[in-house]
This record gives sequence, C-alpha cells and structure tokens, in this order.
Amino acid sequence: MNMRLGIDLGGTKIEIMALDASGKMLLRQRIATPQDDYPATLKAIASLVEATEKQLGQRGTLGIGIPGAESLATGLIKNANSTCLIGQPLKHDLQALLQREIRLANDANCFALSEAIDGSGRGAPIVFGVILGTGVGGGIVVEQRVLTGANAIAGEWGHNPLPLPDTDDLPLPACYCGRRGCIEAYLSGPALSADHARHSGEQLNASDIAERAEHGDGACEASMQRYEKRLGRALAGIINILDPQVIVLGGGLSKISRLYRNLPDCCGPHVFSDVFYTRILPPTHGDSSGVRGAAWLWD
Repeated sequence: MNMRLGIDLGGTKIEIMALDASGKMLLRQRIATPQDDYPATLKAIASLVEATEKQLGQRGTLGIGIPGAESLATGLIKNANSTCLIGQPLKHDLQALLQREIRLANDANCFALSEAIDGSGRGAPIVFGVILGTGVGGGIVVEQRVLTGANAIAGEWGHNPLPLPDTDDLPLPACYCGRRGCIEAYLSGPALSADHARHSGEQLNASDIAERAEHGDGACEASMQRYEKRLGRALAGIINILDPQVIVLGGGLSKISRLYRNLPDCCGPHVFSDVFYTRILPPTHGDSSGVRGAAWLWD
C-alpha cells in the first residue's frame, strides 16, 4: 500500500493529510467547511482530494472521519453535530464522486486509532481515546483495530449517566440529546464553564478556569476539583468494563496539564481492582490525530 489520504470533516474546517507507506506526513492542508450545505460539502471534499493527488502526483486510499456515524441499517449518517449530514448517504455519494472505495468512521474513533498505531497508545492492546471538547466522545481500539459495535456506537460514553452524582452534581443538567445527567453535560468545555458560573457567578471559559486555578484562584480551583472528580468517576466506569492499558485524552480540555497529575487518584477509588495500572496520557499527535487516524483506516 502506498499513499494514504485522511480527511477530518469538522463543523468549521475540512482537513486533509497524506501519509506515505511508513506513516510519514507528505502534505496537510485545510479549508473552511461550507455551512449547512450538504452538496457544497461533497464538492469541497472531492476538490480537496483531487487537488492533493494532483500536487503529489499519485492516487491514494481515502479514509474520512466524521462528527457522527454511519447507520448500519440504512447507510445514512446519524448522530452528527453537523446537522446537514444527518440522513445523507455520505459514503455512497463520495464514492460516486471520487470513483473509489472510501472508509468512513466517527472522528473520535479516528483519534483513538491514530494514537493506538503510532501515538501515546502505541503497543497497547486496548486503547480508549477520549474527546473532551465542545462535546464528549470516545473511541475504542483493540489490537490496532477500531471497535465499531453492533449499533455503531462503541465508545460513545458521553451519553451515559454520570456515575454516583452527589449534591454538587444536582440538579441533573439537561443534555442536547434530550436526557438529563449525561457525562457530556458535566465534562464538556461548555459544561465546565456552566458549572463554574453556577457556583461562582462568574462566566469563564474552560482554559481560563484551569489557568486561574493554577494561579491560586479558589473558586476556579474548586471548579477544577469538581471536574476532575466527575471525570475520574466516569473514566472508572470505562476502566471497569474495558480495562484498557492506555487512555488518551483529546479535545481542547486535554491541554490542561493538571488532569494527568490528578486523574489517577480520582479514578483509583472507583476501579474494581487492588491496583490501578491504566495510564492516562496526552495525545502524541495533538489536533492532527483525527485526520491521521482517518488515513490509518486503510492499514
């Protein structure tokens, strides 16, 4: 196998990366995502692929990471926060446009795959990739293969209930999915901001809360401790089921360095074991992991 192309189809940008047979990056570029326009999104992806192949002088395999999943029943896109994709035959339409087979996966699965193959989870039999950003998602990779599952939702831990809610966690916050008390409603970046505002009356974004906590702000420190305890309980539930060797954090909140110091102690009491060996690590490839993982769908 020669050149692999990966595309990360996001709500604001479409990014392409070309890898050679060894995984070395040959090219990386991005364009703005057409807003709420499915036909224009198809055209933008096709143009990006064609321009890349022309520039590099070769044709590649193509994997695409999307903010949703392909229904195993219909082949149509579901659970996408880019709503113009929902109900569309994305894979079928792109295969017709580009005249080749395409592999499609959830963007969190692509992130996990990238980190499992040649990132922070390299060599680990089971890797759980976590997205902590505007939403909360996850992907599972076993022996360097993405676990999709019977319903194409493997790793979607963000819409499980937060384990063991206490008085600080009440009332259960509403989630966009229509339920209350989802992990995403506590652990996304906007959720951390909302929790801080509820307790302090101050509107700050997640990175500012973390930064002020590092400089001794008591209210921000309390918000970070609540966040870490919730994240520890939520991850312990995953560990008790999957028992991964490595958990890699991605998304904007993965840049908060204190999480890697504090999470083992927050998870440990809730893990059903006398020892806690799972490593919780930052991503090796940062915000390139999603697009790299899309390319690695052809391994």
